[in-house]
Amino acid sequence: MLKVGIVGLPNVGKSTLFKVLTKNPVDINNYPFCTIDPNIGIVPIQDKRLDKLTELSGSEKKIPTAIEFVDIAGLVKGAHKGEGLGNQFLSNIRNMDLICHVIRFFGSKNIKHIEDSIDPVRDYEIINTELILADLATVEKRKAKTQKIAKSANKEAQIALQGLEKLQKTLNQNKLARKSELTKEEKEILSDLHLITQKPFIYAFNISQDTPEEILDKQKKFLKQKNHVLIDMKTEEELLDLSKEEADELGLKSNIAQLPKVAYDTLNLITFFTTGPEESRAWTVEKGASAPEAGAKIHNDFKNKFIKAEVINYQEFVYAGSYKTAREKGLLRTEGKDYIVRDGDIIIFKI
Repeated sequence: MLKVGIVGLPNVGKSTLFKVLTKNPVDINNYPFCTIDPNIGIVPIQDKRLDKLTELSGSEKKIPTAIEFVDIAGLVKGAHKGEGLGNQFLSNIRNMDLICHVIRFFGSKNIKHIEDSIDPVRDYEIINTELILADLATVEKRKAKTQKIAKSANKEAQIALQGLEKLQKTLNQNKLARKSELTKEEKEILSDLHLITQKPFIYAFNISQDTPEEILDKQKKFLKQKNHVLIDMKTEEELLDLSKEEADELGLKSNIAQLPKVAYDTLNLITFFTTGPEESRAWTVEKGASAPEAGAKIHNDFKNKFIKAEVINYQEFVYAGSYKTAREKGLLRTEGKDYIVRDGDIIIFKI
C-alpha cells in the first residue's frame, strides 16, 4: 500500500488535513507538538469507474485502492539535531513512499504560527533545510564506515563511496538528494539509506478566503510546481458535518479528492480493474508495467505462471455491459507477456 507522510511546521494544518482525508478525529489543538505519535489512517480512493463496474457485474464486494496517510508531528528549526522531538519524527518519515508538505497561506490571529508570522517561502525553506541536514548526517555516517571498507579494494564499497560523495556534495549545496545524478548501480547499493529528500514530494497549500494579499503574492512561486493542491482546510473541516444538499446550498465545494490524484500522478501510478459477481476491485501499478507485473499485484503466481491476459478498456466494457456481450462483440482482446497495462484496463489473468 502506498504510504504518504504529511509534514510541515506546527500549526499549518497537517492534522486538519489528516482528519479531512481519513474522516477520523485527531488532536488539532492550537499548540506545537499536539501530535507526538504519528496518526495513521487508511484512505480508500474514490473511483467512479469502480462504482460502475460493481453495478454492471452485480458484485458482492467493492474493493478500492487505498493510501496510508501518516500525520507526522510538526518539524521545527533544529529538528535534525533533535529539536522539538525532531529525531523521532524524522525516523517516521523515512518509511514513506511520498512526502506531502503542508504549507500555510492562511492568516489567523487565533492560530499561532511558531515563527510568529506567515511566510510560506520561509516555511518551505525551513522544512527543506531540516530534511536536507538530516539526510546529510545519514550520508556522512555511512561514508565514514564505507571509506574503511573501500580501502580493502571492495568493489561494492568503492561504488557506494562514489555515490555517497555525490550525495554529500549535493546536500552541502542545500539541494535535495534526488538532484544527485547517481548511477543505477549506486542507487541500488545505497537504497537502504532511505534518504528523505530522495523521495518525491507533493504540496498542500492551506489557503483561506481571507488570506492576506501579500501572502497570496508569495503563492505564485509555488504555483509553478506541478505537484500541488490548493485546499481550504477550514472549509473542508466544515464540510465533514454537512450533507451534500447543505453544502450545495452554502456554495461550499471540496477539493480534497485532488490530493490522492496528485500523489498517483507524481509517483507515475495507474489503476487497472478486475470485476465479477464476487467482487470488483481496483489495483495500483506503475505506468509502464507489463501484464505479468500487474498480475503479481494480485498474486505472485500470476507473474510466474502467466500464460495470457484477456483485456478490455473500461469504456468498452461499459458499452458492452458484461463480459458475455464484450466477447460476442469482439471487444475482449487476448494479450501476451509483453502487453503494457493502461489506466482503466479491466483484466482477466490466465495462468
